[in-house]
Amino acid sequence: MTTHSLDMRFAAACAIAREAGVLARKRFLERPRSQRPDFKGPQDFLTATDAEVEELIRRRLGELFPEDSFFGEEGGGSFERDVWVVDPIDGTANFARGIPHFAISIAFVRDGRTEIGVVYNVMQAELYSAQRGRGATLNGEPIKVSGLSDMRQATVEAGWSSRLPPEPYIKAVEQLKTSGANVRRAGSGTLGLAYVADGRIDAYCELHINSWDVLAGLLIIEEAGGWTNNFLAKDGLRNGNPVLACTPELAPNLMAATGIAKEP
Repeated sequence: MTTHSLDMRFAAACAIAREAGVLARKRFLERPRSQRPDFKGPQDFLTATDAEVEELIRRRLGELFPEDSFFGEEGGGSFERDVWVVDPIDGTANFARGIPHFAISIAFVRDGRTEIGVVYNVMQAELYSAQRGRGATLNGEPIKVSGLSDMRQATVEAGWSSRLPPEPYIKAVEQLKTSGANVRRAGSGTLGLAYVADGRIDAYCELHINSWDVLAGLLIIEEAGGWTNNFLAKDGLRNGNPVLACTPELAPNLMAATGIAKEP
């Protein structure tokens, strides 16, 4: 794939994320009149807006790049050599309960390597983006991870998944607190990763998460000078994996505290 074709996809992903964000913001401001949340499982929210936003993104990308495959959290799809991996609203529980902390995630993967990552923080109109080898930006301005090295000064977001029992999560949080870290959970892994890239927090960890939640954010962190585990190992694209992303200086201590290794 040529540099020009990747540049075209990068520009398109940024524009489509913003367009989809306009729709998501409109639906958020309409609630609760327009919809009530449904559940896919315990604490696993679904709203009509998830499907609506995903369909907009799928349609726009299909019109521009019909040769690419597409996989979305809600509608599924296929994983071909060139694939767009999309979460239309990460932080659906926040969205459904009227909390303005959710994001759109769009990643482009070629031959098992993420080449483009775009995260749009809908309610703050913040576009995080990265193209491999080109650095990371927030609304066009370069960003870097915090560079923090002291766990006693670190803020770590620890995501939680209903796919796992609570005990391992509780143990990881206890270990992080024992190490001196401030631990938070805000309900959007996508935005948690974006905040690591921007130095707003110093690390994000989760014992299992799906690829559509993290691929865009992980590339943005890498391009912002951060450290990430090898999330795509062992078919993480299809099956998900543990995720750990942080400043390079914190990686050894965080691996010890969470039990998440470089190689899943």
